[in-house]
Amino acid sequence: MLKLNLENAKIDEKEIMKYKSQVENIHKDLHRRARDEEDFVGWLELPTNYDKDEFERIKKAAEKIRKESDVLLVIGIGGSYLGARAVIDALSSSFVNLQKEEKRKKPMIFYVGNNLSPNYINELIEILEDKDFSVNVISKSGTTTEPAIAFRIFREILENKYGIDEARSRIYVTTDKERGALKTLSEMEGYERFVVPDNVGGRYSVLSAVGLLPIATAGIDIDRLMNGARVAQEKYSDSDLKYNECYRYAIARNILYKSDKLIEVLVNYEPKLHYFTEWWKQLYGESEGKDRKGIFPAGVDYTTDLHSMGQYIQDGRRNLFETVINVKKPNLNIRLNADDDNLDGLNYLAGKDLDYVNKKAMEGTIEAHVSGGVPNIMITIDELNEENIGELIYFFELACGISGNILGVNPFNQPGVEEYKRNMFRLLEKPGY
Repeated sequence: MLKLNLENAKIDEKEIMKYKSQVENIHKDLHRRARDEEDFVGWLELPTNYDKDEFERIKKAAEKIRKESDVLLVIGIGGSYLGARAVIDALSSSFVNLQKEEKRKKPMIFYVGNNLSPNYINELIEILEDKDFSVNVISKSGTTTEPAIAFRIFREILENKYGIDEARSRIYVTTDKERGALKTLSEMEGYERFVVPDNVGGRYSVLSAVGLLPIATAGIDIDRLMNGARVAQEKYSDSDLKYNECYRYAIARNILYKSDKLIEVLVNYEPKLHYFTEWWKQLYGESEGKDRKGIFPAGVDYTTDLHSMGQYIQDGRRNLFETVINVKKPNLNIRLNADDDNLDGLNYLAGKDLDYVNKKAMEGTIEAHVSGGVPNIMITIDELNEENIGELIYFFELACGISGNILGVNPFNQPGVEEYKRNMFRLLEKPGY
């Protein structure tokens, strides 16, 4: 269960309620557009209005990959891989790829097509030399530079290693259902194909085949993940600001933005959530950063980053606020024992567990930052499991849709990302540029 706490954001309830009618109108508009195939609001009903037949095919494909492959390569960039990686990292052992196969019982997941580094790709090729692997290439068009290059490279490796026929059975394509280079290629070659829904943009697509196939292959229960998202869909279907914590979060961040808090720092005290933060950064950065507007999304992993960014957040410019994801209960814990010599001076912690120490670090940090002029929002979940992560994903997606509309931008397009591509293609002398 997810809970929102705005106490340390120092926002008056009357300020929040000023947005009541505006939010009700945005709520109605988003739900009106949710089933329009020409719009990008399909994610709003995705937890209930998804392709049930494809969902079952995803589970069967994931089982096949687990049986025949040591590694699944996820080829994609941005929303085509960040959501999957966020969920897989949050719900897997931090060292899952180092576990022995009999303990791991599922393929290692590696990500490629998210950069253009020859070092990275060559080192990955070396890792795959003695391993069986499959590929899930994710791209709506099939022509995005980074994943297209990676797919060309690893498709050739697959074909050389297994022959063309078996290589075809190890390639899984997630792309547009009607058009695009990747869709055409998958038809020509007979690759198993899954669909990027027309009305779901990349950064909102983790609960579609885009995220679900890698997530299921990693051994995560996607039924439970979707159930958590369904709980959130129902929970946040009430437009009443008094009860809708998702909408209250969206409003709180806009109120802080109007008081010159231009940077939102997403904070976790659990390293497993590092890539959840990366997914969140793309979601909010691409959705709100346009028309010379937008809260800049940043992220830190505490307590690690207290020893690098902590000084700035405590004493730097007062143009930021923090949103803390608090996980109430760890999956595993460690009790600290007494030491006869006590040279490290830690015997005062004897008998306490490590999560207790972590929570006190969190409480002390929040107290220090709030007193230093950094407003703090807290989002609490009970533990890291499929249901809670599914709810958290939906919470942030919906809050983003509301927040962007309050800000006065279209949160479902990304015109700015095309400019660098035009320059890059011109410098590469691509025909037509």
